[in-house]
Amino acid sequence: MSVQSQITASVVSHGQAPLVNTLIEDLIRHPSPHLRRLIVTINVPEAEALRTDTAPFEILVVRNESAHGFGANHNRAFQHCETAWFAVLNPDLRLGGDALGALLQASAPSVGLLSPMILDADGDPADAARRLPTPWRVAARRLRREPQGPDADFDWLAGMCLLANAQAFRALGGFDERFFMYCEDTDLCLRMMQAGWALRWVKRIQVVHDARRQSRRSLRYLSWHIESMLHLWFSRSFWTYLIRRQHFRPLRQVETT
Repeated sequence: MSVQSQITASVVSHGQAPLVNTLIEDLIRHPSPHLRRLIVTINVPEAEALRTDTAPFEILVVRNESAHGFGANHNRAFQHCETAWFAVLNPDLRLGGDALGALLQASAPSVGLLSPMILDADGDPADAARRLPTPWRVAARRLRREPQGPDADFDWLAGMCLLANAQAFRALGGFDERFFMYCEDTDLCLRMMQAGWALRWVKRIQVVHDARRQSRRSLRYLSWHIESMLHLWFSRSFWTYLIRRQHFRPLRQVETT
């Protein structure tokens, strides 16, 4: 199979080996001829072994000596990407079919990032296609004055399941590692569009995400969230996009059929 139609996938485990093993089982149960390599980054020490022996694709396990952030881990995994497409996956995803192959079939030369419809554990659409998180919109969400859930007039695609054009990802330098956790996916999407690449939300392809929402329960995660939001709001990519949002409308694409 041509490298142009192959995918390298990346998943990071933060003591989540059982979830990663379940994801690997899903990828084996619904094999994609396009998936060439899965890179599993062990970000913190954990005892449970990964089930890698029966996979029809290569599994490369990387163990960090110290913990890195979301973007840094996926950027390091991307160094092992020799294919035209790079998938960013959360360990708590559940796949009911060949979602990665289906996303690849929905791609086009101008598309930099694709995402499926993300469902929560109850089967309801999750808010994985979102509007620009301005300070006033974040405040409205906290006060429950803005609707929850995905928005067809989205500005960015959440990073729990993304298929990236490797050429575009490489040209942009991947994720901005100044975001330790949270908002690095927002920033990447904004920079993608400003570089002329389209975002495509493919609603007919569905995966399940069992969201943990750590920032709502942990002060450490909440502090990371606040720090990332402030970094985003003071970034050039944020203000360039906010001022010229309508200019980028053709690059925000929704595919339903």
